[in-house]
Amino acid sequence: MSRGFKIMAKGDYALFTRPEMKLERVSYDVPPPGALEGMLKSVYWKPAIRYVIDKIIIFNPINFVNVRRNELKDKVSFLKVKSQMNGKGSDPCIYTSEERTQRASMLLKDVEYGIEFHFEMTGIRSDRDDEDEKKHYNIIKRRLEKGQYFRLPCFGCSEFPVKSIELVEDFDFSRISSEILSMGDYDFGFMSYRVNFEDDGTKITDDWNSHVFSDKAVTEYYRPHMVGGIIDIQKYKEVRKC
Repeated sequence: MSRGFKIMAKGDYALFTRPEMKLERVSYDVPPPGALEGMLKSVYWKPAIRYVIDKIIIFNPINFVNVRRNELKDKVSFLKVKSQMNGKGSDPCIYTSEERTQRASMLLKDVEYGIEFHFEMTGIRSDRDDEDEKKHYNIIKRRLEKGQYFRLPCFGCSEFPVKSIELVEDFDFSRISSEILSMGDYDFGFMSYRVNFEDDGTKITDDWNSHVFSDKAVTEYYRPHMVGGIIDIQKYKEVRKC
């Protein structure tokens, strides 16, 4: 049974932040595979499966726009939340009037991507669920056909939602813009592939009522080329570097 899917995803804006930009946010030219895995997890996710991006097709020209956004300088402290839960009275709240700051962001605009992907079984099983490959395939297919999700899918940041996700039989490559085609064999240089957690999503304990995962992670990088608007992830992922 085929475990692969092809989808078309569109959005008004996207922000796939380059990790080397510390002060202001600047997007990669194209989405990293890890960001698209996160988008798919918003549609359907279980510990028993892992999404693998095979190809990314860039249909629209790569255009940027500069905006300024209100952001917070800090985030909720886990230690303060834990302290309050233990009845010690620490205030974990963040007050936006005190923490608000403006930052510039370089966004992608009018994006449209074709995404070819499949899923793999991780071997992680719950105590109650029957982790069947066919079951997961049918659920993913049904949710994509109906446009269902449990969390709003986004392109990089939650402020930039995916406007539509459509399951397709095949891609219409004639719709790739002439500007993209004119780029020929384009080298994007080293860019983020995905963030890998030390435990690979496997619980440290076997108790499903006490989920304990490692929070240690490293970012993997790869060097993809876009040829005729198509990025063959499987071809370039073999040279990943941490």
